[in-house]
Amino acid sequence: MRTVITISSMTGLAIAALLAAGSVSLAETMKFKADLSGKSEVPPNEAKGTGNAEMTYDSVSKQLSWTVNFSGLSGPATAAHFHGPAEAGKNAGVAVPIGTALASPAKGTATLTDAHAADLLAGRWYINVHTDANKPGEIRGQVTK
Repeated sequence: MRTVITISSMTGLAIAALLAAGSVSLAETMKFKADLSGKSEVPPNEAKGTGNAEMTYDSVSKQLSWTVNFSGLSGPATAAHFHGPAEAGKNAGVAVPIGTALASPAKGTATLTDAHAADLLAGRWYINVHTDANKPGEIRGQVTK
């Protein structure tokens, strides 16, 4: 009798461990990038500035982390945002602000809504860095996996 109870307990623990491991394996950390330039703005501009961004998204916590680097802008960055939903060549509203410290590198994190996460994963987000000389955006880059 004691052997049966021990075997049942061990089997139950093994199943619980497999289920727990299975749910953890569903978590996925994804990497994204963007290359920013004036040519990618809509409409394109002649800005000489460039930039790049690296992002990481955790599908369980829904946390997006980013580092955005930029240089050669016509003046100080006045704003920077993730915009969407929009594919390349289209404009959209602000989805998530990049932050208030607009020096390069601009680093930050945000917890995304389900709708924002779906747009990010579908490639419908872009990064825009704004300046006084280019208020609609000086450099832009589509976010891709």
